[in-house]
Amino acid sequence: MICYAIASLTPAVLLALACVFGGPWPLAALLSITVLVFFLDRIARLTPTRDDTGRGLSLILAAAHFTLLPLAVWALAGNSGSGVSDKVMIYLGAGLFFGQISNSNAHELIHAGTRWPRRIGTAIYCSILHGHHVSAHLRVHHIHAATDADPNSARLGEGFYAYAFRVLRGEFLAGLRADTRHRARGSDQTALTHPYVGYLAGGALSLGCAALIAGGRGVAALLAIAFYAQMQLLLSDYVQHYGLRRQRRSDGRMEPVGPQHSWNAPAWYSSAMMLNAPRHSDHHLRPARAFPALEVTPDTMPVLPRSLPVMAVLALVPPLWRRIMDRRVARWQKPA
Repeated sequence: MICYAIASLTPAVLLALACVFGGPWPLAALLSITVLVFFLDRIARLTPTRDDTGRGLSLILAAAHFTLLPLAVWALAGNSGSGVSDKVMIYLGAGLFFGQISNSNAHELIHAGTRWPRRIGTAIYCSILHGHHVSAHLRVHHIHAATDADPNSARLGEGFYAYAFRVLRGEFLAGLRADTRHRARGSDQTALTHPYVGYLAGGALSLGCAALIAGGRGVAALLAIAFYAQMQLLLSDYVQHYGLRRQRRSDGRMEPVGPQHSWNAPAWYSSAMMLNAPRHSDHHLRPARAFPALEVTPDTMPVLPRSLPVMAVLALVPPLWRRIMDRRVARWQKPA
């Protein structure tokens, strides 16, 4: 568990120092989640332990999230004394942390088998104004992944920007419809118990706290951080499902989700930093499996040519992305 803790908590500590003290820390924080990750993925090969559920680390990361988010808002919009260059680096580092590490941790928590971890994961998503992702992920993505019924599964040839524009609206509506259908099968339901009421209330609470910290500028800072974090989340979904599609069987139904329907990136350090989220096929096959136990078998699971953070950067240039990925998709889409 030490590898996961070092990889995921190092940026958190450096970001906290950056927000409070400035100086060399904003640059150190940004480098810790970009350049350091790139080089450690390439120069070292370690195998993190698999003998733990990782729940303790998840709770520590949740506490770090709810400490860093108001700190980042204050550093960007309050009386922190940070200069423009420091604020730019803090913004970039915070967006990457919340979008890559907090998102991965919240994702782990909403799949927990008990209520309170799920609620903490939901609160993390609500704090970055993306609470509806909980319903869209659990009730839509895991059921319809690698089909057109899932907004978050990118289509072959679809560039990231077109994908993001489609998903920002489609994910919200898909989760809402799925939750409403699910509730219709129950009884004694009221409008106030609809999950989307909680998501909107959680987002409003987060915005209210930002206003208390730094007024209108605090709200603007939170909106900017949340947007950047959400784009990181969408990049992750885009990269991990690009082009892969389940086949329709002779009876008209879609084939079950298999290991061939998600892209994986087993680079050791970035995987540890993101709590093995890049080991995506195994997660779809066994959603309740704790992150330390997730595995990659390259013979049966599509593997990206580079780590997930690197592929996310490449996805920002659609022609380059298609030149790298479309031929790889074709290899996995051939009929058996």
